[in-house]
Amino acid sequence: MPDIKVVIPARNEEQALGKVLSEIPEVISEVVVADNGSTDRTADVARENGATVVHVREPGYGRACLAGIEACGDCDIIVFLDGDASDYPAEMTGLIQPIIDGDVDFVIGSRVLGEREKGALTPQQRFGNSLACFLMKLFWKSRFTDLGPFRAIRKSSLDALNMQAPTFGWTVEMQVRALKQGMAYTEIPVNYRKRIGKSKISGTLKGVVLAGYYILGTIFVEAVRK
Repeated sequence: MPDIKVVIPARNEEQALGKVLSEIPEVISEVVVADNGSTDRTADVARENGATVVHVREPGYGRACLAGIEACGDCDIIVFLDGDASDYPAEMTGLIQPIIDGDVDFVIGSRVLGEREKGALTPQQRFGNSLACFLMKLFWKSRFTDLGPFRAIRKSSLDALNMQAPTFGWTVEMQVRALKQGMAYTEIPVNYRKRIGKSKISGTLKGVVLAGYYILGTIFVEAVRK
């Protein structure tokens, strides 16, 4: 088996994180929790469940992911997973298999193609996903159906993307840059359930507006950038 590590950006996920970590498959060599300024016991729960913790004081989903990548060091594959228990970590083995088989470099877990618990994806999330995927198809002929945070990528391919988005544009930046580099990718269906606790993005009007701004802004910036 290749060396596979997991990065979980987390902010105040004390209630959910233990469940997430307990469901991660044994094939994973290390789990890195990037604690993005939590004020609860997120970091303690992570350590109690065997995860490596890195502290990222400045808010930002992308900043947390970048810190988690750095903490992973050398490995073959990195899986990204949210800490709110909305994804099913046990499905990780299916997510990484296309990379292990050598077919692709990058895999998105598509919530659109999978089964979703009622209310797990809010209307604003569904609209934002659809619009972003439409724009990626328009500009780069992509086949993406989702911006799902549950994703896996070959570490060497991730390094080549030179990821920079510090906040909500992180997921779409990864997808757009993979398209621009002609990277081999695929999507697999993943199941999705209601998160534990309140979302920092879709749970507030400010979060929804900022997420939309950064996601669409990232797409248009990448469209005009060589």
